[in-house]
Amino acid sequence: MLQPSPPRKRRGRLARSGAASMVLLAVAGYLAVQYVTGGAFAPGCKVAGGKGGRTTYEFTPEQAVNAATITAVGTARKLPDRAVTIALAAALQESALRNLDHGDKDSLGLFQQRPSQGWGKPEEIMDPAYSAGLFYDHLVEVPGYLDLPLTDAAQRVQRSAFPDAYAKHEPDAELLAAALTGRSAATLTCVGRPGATPEKGPDAVRAALVRDFGHDVLRPAGAEVGGDAASRRPAPGSDERTVTLPVTGSTGSGPAREHVRRGWQLAHWAVANASSLHIQRVTYAGREWTAGNTDSKWYPTGTEGAKGAERAAEAVRITSAR
Repeated sequence: MLQPSPPRKRRGRLARSGAASMVLLAVAGYLAVQYVTGGAFAPGCKVAGGKGGRTTYEFTPEQAVNAATITAVGTARKLPDRAVTIALAAALQESALRNLDHGDKDSLGLFQQRPSQGWGKPEEIMDPAYSAGLFYDHLVEVPGYLDLPLTDAAQRVQRSAFPDAYAKHEPDAELLAAALTGRSAATLTCVGRPGATPEKGPDAVRAALVRDFGHDVLRPAGAEVGGDAASRRPAPGSDERTVTLPVTGSTGSGPAREHVRRGWQLAHWAVANASSLHIQRVTYAGREWTAGNTDSKWYPTGTEGAKGAERAAEAVRITSAR
């Protein structure tokens, strides 16, 4: 006995539903590929500088974290900006600011250092803070390195088969160094919304700060995680998700220039690490950056008057995502 065929309307609805599902899957797949490969919808970072902000350098969150680490290690050693620029240019050439687990022969890491040539154990070289420190160790031993052309100074350390290759990265390295040393204010931004995870939070932010800057980044300034380090009481205007980094040091009518610069270095470092550390908001000197904004700008916080501006420049506040 023949079975009756399904009603035509039902078959039509099923076909339309299946087609819609396929479209949704295709869109989701496209967005995923864009995210992974650095396409239009991927999170990304940008440094803007120059007159009118026309000079820019765009890079991935991974590259931003590594550039911030290289810079922090250099400034923690009280090295001049030129040393940081040389290190950034070297890493741009050797690895494009990526912590590579491969390379020519046994080369590894940001600077493609070789264990067989005495640069350290593989696991040490794969630590960005270690490899940056080792680069600086060798750089400061180069006589007159600050007065040498950048490509010559970098080559004295790297001993590359392409000794002139570093020069082309000097403009980008200078732009990055200006932002990440705090010499230029509110010039580094990132897009992309970080998610909250149990293993990330204020303690992870503190650990990363110490990893890059050393313990002095917390101790002398009396930095707090959500308030008093012992009691964990929230600091005024803060909460348990916020790391507060005081950068006070006023002279005359306003904060000393070096302290404001230090503040912007810490603020830019936090933005560069926002994706990996799940940072939601960074506030400093009357400006605020918030993850997830479509334009990812630093916006005024409404600080009013000279006294308000001075108070706003006394501390950097880094707030983790919920």
